[in-house]
Amino acid sequence: MRSTSRIRNRSVSLMAAQSTEAVASHPSLLFHVAVSDHARGAIAATSLATPSPDHGLIRGGGPWPEESKEQAVAWEDGVITYVGPADGLHGVEPEWFEGCTIAPGFVDCHTHLPFAGWRADEFEARLSGVSYRELHGGGAGSSGSEREGVRARPPKEGGIYRSARMLAAASDDEVLAFCRSLVQEMAEHGTTALELKTGYGLSVEAELRQARLARRLSKEAPQTCSVTLLACHAVPEGMDRADWVRIVCDELIPAAARERLVDAVDVYVEDIAFSVDDLAEVARCASDAGLPLRCHADQLGASGAAEAAVALAARSADHLNHVSATGIAALGDAPATVAVLLPTSTLFLGASPPDVRALLDAGAAVAIATDFNPGTSPVLSMPEAIATACSLYGLRPLEALAAATVNASVVLGLAPERGTLSPGRPADLVVLDGDAFRLVPYRPGHNPVVRTFVDGERVGGR
Repeated sequence: MRSTSRIRNRSVSLMAAQSTEAVASHPSLLFHVAVSDHARGAIAATSLATPSPDHGLIRGGGPWPEESKEQAVAWEDGVITYVGPADGLHGVEPEWFEGCTIAPGFVDCHTHLPFAGWRADEFEARLSGVSYRELHGGGAGSSGSEREGVRARPPKEGGIYRSARMLAAASDDEVLAFCRSLVQEMAEHGTTALELKTGYGLSVEAELRQARLARRLSKEAPQTCSVTLLACHAVPEGMDRADWVRIVCDELIPAAARERLVDAVDVYVEDIAFSVDDLAEVARCASDAGLPLRCHADQLGASGAAEAAVALAARSADHLNHVSATGIAALGDAPATVAVLLPTSTLFLGASPPDVRALLDAGAAVAIATDFNPGTSPVLSMPEAIATACSLYGLRPLEALAAATVNASVVLGLAPERGTLSPGRPADLVVLDGDAFRLVPYRPGHNPVVRTFVDGERVGGR
């Protein structure tokens, strides 16, 4: 007989928000809010929403996740043993969540952790008309609109270069202390797997240091983590672009591969960063090292990066605000390249959104991520990214669920194990308040997560 006990209104302390621009030292934080005995448990709820485990990557035509009423999930030793009707679960009494929805844990497949410190003054400068391009280059410039005649001068050498200096100035312990509370906050918002990434090193040794920090953070984080070498993020000061690409290929990628520090290689293709030809050269070197390719594509302007990423069999093309019709068609036909959408970055920059419906109609597989970084998307909540994707990009709620779970898992190389709820898969799941998944995008700014489980252990919630 199903338990009819209701959720008690218990509060779970959330980690204090970081409010300073630089790293502040603070004591180590406890990651696991609670741990189930031997990762064994069972829950039931009013509704369950999950992509089918039988279809893998979900393309624009579906099939999309389905919702079922009065469902239960049980697990043993961190592995799911039952998903189905609550009245069909025998031998264990589930905890019952009235008016709630069970779903796979969210997979945040594009972040820029680890980093050290915030750049809120750059946000304020952009509101006064300074463009992202100007901040990245450190010049005063004149693009962007002015508001009430006020124009702030951008911080000198801002953007990526500034985050690189902040990371270099912080000790390893300071960086990890800064990031621990952030990954725990992500768990509180339902993230059960995520990407960590370099790109704020801008030298061989500094990039390797950031990769080592990412590996250390991944061992402490409550989530499953994948590390990406963003080898070409910005051209180091005093160096030609071609020289840095050569060093990346000859030194950085081989060194990172030898130490097994990273799981993929990424390139930022943009007129202020690297070219499509650079992408192809890095792709060759990454392939030689046995590492898959990813690509920041068409964020600030159409560059042909999306179609180049498809031609190079990249795992993903990310951002895509200015993807061309040719790029959309290429992604629609791509056997493995996922279109990763970063809606909170678009919102924060006031950028033009991509034509997401055209991507879906072309047959592309889309994923959603936060792009969590201190400059252009200081947002770590996947429910917030989902809400923004629905309101700004026009995704429907169950399309967004697939994009935030199974498709994002493919991007990180975690599929088919993670991203769906099915017997034999890891027990990565969330309990969300609301009797249907549509309540998640319907209430932006609200954290709907009641419970977060990773490998059957409770790591977040209230």
